[in-house]
Amino acid sequence: MAERVRVKAMMPPGHVRAPAYLRGKTGIIERALGTFGNPEQLAYGHAAEKKQLYRVRFTMAELWGDGAETPEDTVDAEIYDHWLEKV
Repeated sequence: MAERVRVKAMMPPGHVRAPAYLRGKTGIIERALGTFGNPEQLAYGHAAEKKQLYRVRFTMAELWGDGAETPEDTVDAEIYDHWLEKV
């Protein structure tokens, strides 16, 4: 069974790797992609903690509500685990 997650709706300053249009939205983990250095730390030349990267699938209905032309279509985004919370 696929795990449902929500992208955290935080708006921190600086370089972040979660698109604003996905924040606060719920999707399903499509698959794990591995662990990588946190790009939010690497962008500033800092030592980077390893973070799990996931491919998360969102429906157009979730992203755009009644404005979605094809609500059942999906978009996948690669999002690090520190941006996700279980639903």
